[in-house]
Amino acid sequence: MKFKNILVVLNPENEKQYALARAVRLIKEQKNETKVKITALLTVYDLSYEMSALLSSDERQEMHKSAIEQQRQAVNYYLDKYADPEIEFNAQIVWNNNEAEAIHEEIEKNKYDLVVKYTKAEESLSSLIFTPIDWQLLRKSTVPVLMVRDGDWKHQRRILIAVNVSGEQEAQDQFNRELVETGMELAEKLNRGNVHLVAAYPAAPINVALDLPKFSLSNYDQTIRGQHLLNMKALRQEFGINEDHTHVLEGFPEDVIPKVAKEIEAELVILGTVGRTGLSAALLGNTAEHVISKLNCNLLAVKPSGQ
Repeated sequence: MKFKNILVVLNPENEKQYALARAVRLIKEQKNETKVKITALLTVYDLSYEMSALLSSDERQEMHKSAIEQQRQAVNYYLDKYADPEIEFNAQIVWNNNEAEAIHEEIEKNKYDLVVKYTKAEESLSSLIFTPIDWQLLRKSTVPVLMVRDGDWKHQRRILIAVNVSGEQEAQDQFNRELVETGMELAEKLNRGNVHLVAAYPAAPINVALDLPKFSLSNYDQTIRGQHLLNMKALRQEFGINEDHTHVLEGFPEDVIPKVAKEIEAELVILGTVGRTGLSAALLGNTAEHVISKLNCNLLAVKPSGQ
């Protein structure tokens, strides 16, 4: 996966513009045969402009244009700061009271291959702070989304890829390959990048053990764990990943993945997400969202191809 057209969502409250810094670093570390495009998107809105009854619609439009041009100067300052012969920068300033909608519309209009957005990390908490805009972006984006908490890559650059090796669905096996390929290519771009795989398997349901006296918890655990280990072995061997870089643990994915990420000091977690709309999108019932809410590192969210 070589990134050629990146959308960076700017944060007016973040002076260092970590998302832009990370996107630039990513481009500079990959070998580019042609110029790479970075579009910096900033959504602006001021309710007071809409509330004044004394303004005509034309006057209001002029005020919108003036506000946009004012912000454009600020955006161009950052783009000039990162000027590079390998990068073609564009500034996209839009007037919209719904930032999530503005981002989605921009993605729909252009063939981006990556969206990069900053998300805040709170020192007092063990996870990143994902805003409602972040959640909407992760659910709706048709392209991979990189959520960053700072602008630089760590020295070790460990990439943790969450996979499902239950072997229950052929489509899931294919998606595992897509995720690992993405991680391997990213690690190759990032000098010193190295890949780890993680998978969770379910514990035996207690109610089954109670209802069925002859049910063996130890046999169940051995069978389930054994199947997951075999499938993980096949996956890691397919991509030449060392055994000590694979982690198969009992538990819920939302507990196992953040735990391993913390233990290996992962720089980035790559996670598969499934697109949702309607009521299911409004409810945090997605396993991926439970995992994301507990992470304290950068995140690359990827949807299955064709979704």
